[in-house]
Amino acid sequence: MAVLKVKFTKINRGKLAQVLWVLNWVSVMTGMTLFSLGLFLKVEIDKRWELMSDEVHSVPNMLIGVGLAACGINFLGGKICYDCVDIGKFLRWKLLMLPYIICTLFFTFFILVGALLCYTMRNALEEALYLGLRDAMRHYKDTDMPGRCYLKRTIDMLQIEFQCCGNGDFRDWFYIQWISSRYLNMTNTEVVDRMRSNVEGKYLMDGVPFSCCNTFSPRPCIQEHLTNNSAHYSYDYHTEELNLWQLGCRQALLDHYTQIMQSTGFIVILIWLFELSVLTGVRYLQTAMENVLRQGDPDSESDGWLLENSIAETARYNFNIIKNLGKCYQVDDDPNIDVPSSSQFGQDPVPTKGIPMAS
Repeated sequence: MAVLKVKFTKINRGKLAQVLWVLNWVSVMTGMTLFSLGLFLKVEIDKRWELMSDEVHSVPNMLIGVGLAACGINFLGGKICYDCVDIGKFLRWKLLMLPYIICTLFFTFFILVGALLCYTMRNALEEALYLGLRDAMRHYKDTDMPGRCYLKRTIDMLQIEFQCCGNGDFRDWFYIQWISSRYLNMTNTEVVDRMRSNVEGKYLMDGVPFSCCNTFSPRPCIQEHLTNNSAHYSYDYHTEELNLWQLGCRQALLDHYTQIMQSTGFIVILIWLFELSVLTGVRYLQTAMENVLRQGDPDSESDGWLLENSIAETARYNFNIIKNLGKCYQVDDDPNIDVPSSSQFGQDPVPTKGIPMAS
């Protein structure tokens, strides 16, 4: 029994073909939208590539590829649906329509995968940001080293723009030397003692860069001796929260990219539903036109369906096809299967060596 069978008149078939022609051209625009979303996400990630340890371009690259494919597939679909208005022109596409529908079905599946990846990319992005920010902060002081001299400005602009400080929080700056040795007075006993007290010989301090300062703080920014309450007037390290940005930059960037990816994923799901509806219409058009050819009357009514048989029967039929294809490539173990016998040619059998023939 056919699945979701619908009866079409000649007028209905023509209207369906015209509507699908328009929808396929709309789908070309949705393909451009997918391409634009992937390109936008790729540009946003590339803006801060130096703060990420790994390449996380799988989602934007997939959206770009699917978007370009959508433009080509839907352009072809529009041409097919336009010609299906006339039964004579449909004959040109009859053999191509089923492969086209199957390819489009796989294509819509990849759109759904792209949408789901937008929602599952958070963990990979968080790991890449954690490692990337950690390494960038370690090279914050290398302002005179080629290839790393830009990192100080990058991190400062990041902390100012996103109102964040450090990787997880501002305390991350306490465990790295973020002041270049060229700006340290090595004749100062305090500086030398601080470097000697560290196993790796680093100048560590309970201070942060100026970009961590909260611009909404009611008091001048305190950057040094943050854990020393007696070093500042009316200051309590445990309760003071307005002086520095409390949010870590990893979380700030993660929230920024998550918002973009969730919005992108929602739009991609809407596009997937639209493409699925167009594909459903093309399937109805194909089966209805093929049934018209079987009946031999272009003006007669015809049935259209999604599946000619039930889902179980269709699955069983396709499984048998795959199974029979596998049997075609099996080789018989008998080495003489292709050796013709002499009796096939009207000749006496060749005697076996050592056995006399009867007279």
